[in-house]
Amino acid sequence: MLTALDVDPTTLDQDEQTFVEQIRRHGWFDTAVLGDEEGPGFSYTTGFWRKLNFPEIITFSLKREIAHETFWHIYRTLEQGERFAIGQPVDSIFQNSEAALLPVSKQHYRDHLGWSRWFYRGDDFACVQLIWTDRAGCFPWQQGYAAEFANAQPDLTDGTWSGSRAH
Repeated sequence: MLTALDVDPTTLDQDEQTFVEQIRRHGWFDTAVLGDEEGPGFSYTTGFWRKLNFPEIITFSLKREIAHETFWHIYRTLEQGERFAIGQPVDSIFQNSEAALLPVSKQHYRDHLGWSRWFYRGDDFACVQLIWTDRAGCFPWQQGYAAEFANAQPDLTDGTWSGSRAH
C-alpha cells in the first residue's frame, strides 16, 4: 500500500512533512477538529491501518487530551498483539464504562477524515467510530440514552449505528 511515507519529502509542504514525520516517529498521528455550529468536535487517527492492520479510529465530543490518551491506550494494546472487537461492547478501552467500535461508512470519509485520506491517497483504508456511553451506561442507539448527549456523537455508520439499534 502506497502512503504519504512513500512520497519524496521535498514535494510536501511544511504541514505535510510534519504530519509524515510524526507517523514515522510514533507510528500514528492524532488529528483534532474543533466543534462548531455544524457539529461537535472530533479526533481521529492516521497510521493504525498501515502499522497495525487495525482500522483508523474517530471519536466525537471527547476532550482532545482524553481522545489522545485513549488512542495511545488502544495503539499500545494493539502493538502487544491484542485486538478489540468491532460491532459489540468493549470494556477494556475506558476504565469505568463500555465503548463500542463501529465501522464508519465511506460516505463520511470526505467530511471527517481529510488527513487520513491524504495519507492513504484515497479511501482505501478502514475506519471505526469509537462510541462512548452516557453516565448510565447507555449507548446512543439504546432507549434511555441521555438527551444532553443527543448530538454529541453523530452516526457515521451506514445510518443505523451498524444495526446496533436491535442490541
